[in-house]
Amino acid sequence: MKSVYPYTTLFGDIALDVLAITVDGTSPLPYSHVSKPERTVALHQSGRERWEYCTLRLQATLPEEEISQGEWTDLVCLAVLTEKATNARTTARLERSIDGVWSGSIDLHRHRHLSRAVLGLTVVASIDGVDGRAIGTTEQDWYLDLKAAVPVRQREIEIVQADFRAGPEEWLRPYKDSPWIVETGGDVPTVYLNTGSVDGLIELLGATGGSPAEKLLRDMASSQIAQDAWTAMFHTAIADLDIDEDGTPVMPTGWREAVLRMMLPDVLPGRQFTDALHDIEERRTKGFGWAELQTTVQYAAGKRSQIAKKLTSAVRVVDREERSGDR
Repeated sequence: MKSVYPYTTLFGDIALDVLAITVDGTSPLPYSHVSKPERTVALHQSGRERWEYCTLRLQATLPEEEISQGEWTDLVCLAVLTEKATNARTTARLERSIDGVWSGSIDLHRHRHLSRAVLGLTVVASIDGVDGRAIGTTEQDWYLDLKAAVPVRQREIEIVQADFRAGPEEWLRPYKDSPWIVETGGDVPTVYLNTGSVDGLIELLGATGGSPAEKLLRDMASSQIAQDAWTAMFHTAIADLDIDEDGTPVMPTGWREAVLRMMLPDVLPGRQFTDALHDIEERRTKGFGWAELQTTVQYAAGKRSQIAKKLTSAVRVVDREERSGDR
């Protein structure tokens, strides 16, 4: 769903291409780390372990005929580099050449980013005497992945093992007594497993065999982690909703869109996606019906994690063991 503006915007395509990348001003990033079809750059193992910044040389194409015929003035093409996890935002102005191609460069400073940055274009102009109005953006942004050695756009949930009590990640210290937590602030949701909380939990989750009791415990723990992850992802997705100027919620992109499309039919059954988003946004901001909604969110998360199926199997295993013990 696209945002709707109360003024004229660009209809034609806006394309952004990354032509080359240099690390710390000298070392070119290997071509194998850049995928134009995936529109992704992998910055891990870039040839220098302790790099500080990378410079991306950019080229953009805009609908020039439409621009020349429009009623806007002072048009500017901006490259915008952001990451929600760190709230980082960097912009760079692209310049237009005689042949109508826009080009320039933008720097990504490593200390300002954590996991995955998003690079896109925003075209702004003056309309009706108002400066800086957005009149167009790229349909598909680029991903700059600081933790990947292979440029793959779509990623699953990451599983990270960490010692919440004594590990290097100080932000995990307040959760030292939790066996796991789910972090959804970045581009890819991450489940952190606490290696210093429950003895044997990591080994249990990573095992493939074992006794019936061990399999039962592994299935139940995995399902509970999955339910927590689905619940956290859903709440993050609806918390990040953008709103059009007419008050209509806009479907997010990436994993947030996928989560909402999978869970909304169970959270608000029988509703169209647009109506469901509007309903949830009203409940979240105005408060009415929000508590009741948590029941269906829990149900939808449990359905995705198959917790009822695992619990049924667990009860049957326990029942069989009790019956065999009575003989």
